[in-house]
Amino acid sequence: MRALPVGEHALLVEVASGEEAQALHAELLRRRSEGSLSVREIVPAARTVLLDGLDDPVRLASRIPAWDIPPLPARAGGAIEILVRYDGPDLADVAARWGVPEHEVATIHTAAEFRVAFCGFAPGFGYLTGLPSRYDVPRRATPRTSVPAGSVALAGPYTGVYPRSSPGGWQLIGTTDAVLWDHTRVPAALLAPGTRVRFAAAEC
Repeated sequence: MRALPVGEHALLVEVASGEEAQALHAELLRRRSEGSLSVREIVPAARTVLLDGLDDPVRLASRIPAWDIPPLPARAGGAIEILVRYDGPDLADVAARWGVPEHEVATIHTAAEFRVAFCGFAPGFGYLTGLPSRYDVPRRATPRTSVPAGSVALAGPYTGVYPRSSPGGWQLIGTTDAVLWDHTRVPAALLAPGTRVRFAAAEC
């Protein structure tokens, strides 16, 4: 673990893996909630966590590496369920990479419980982990210029749902009608870091 001051009031903490970043994020939230950490924003990413709004980031940078970070706790409450039509244009390619029939992609994907590791790319887009590493798939060699909103996609260890139409290079395995981002909703994002998610197959 390495903690680097960023400007006068921020700190970037680098860790070795996504699992460590999620565990650190959970611990920071816990400490802020109990009042032992004063920070305005805590923003997780793939292998970093950014803390902004600190009074003394240099002092905290010297202390964080010595913290005992417990394993990622189970999140209280139920998982958000997202219904998916497994009809994506890359379904056959993903099935071939996994060495299974096309219909088995849905079976494998819906059997896993996912967790939002971090958010980014576009408002409402969550990077979800939960599939075993043997199901990692590469991004497409040539990204699409437009991916429809609601596309359910895979890239590396992540599953994601496109909240709006945008360019993208992920492997598209299905579509959903779930609204990932709605500025009239509180909160606007359906998914937040730490949220548990399960996918369920909908009738095409």
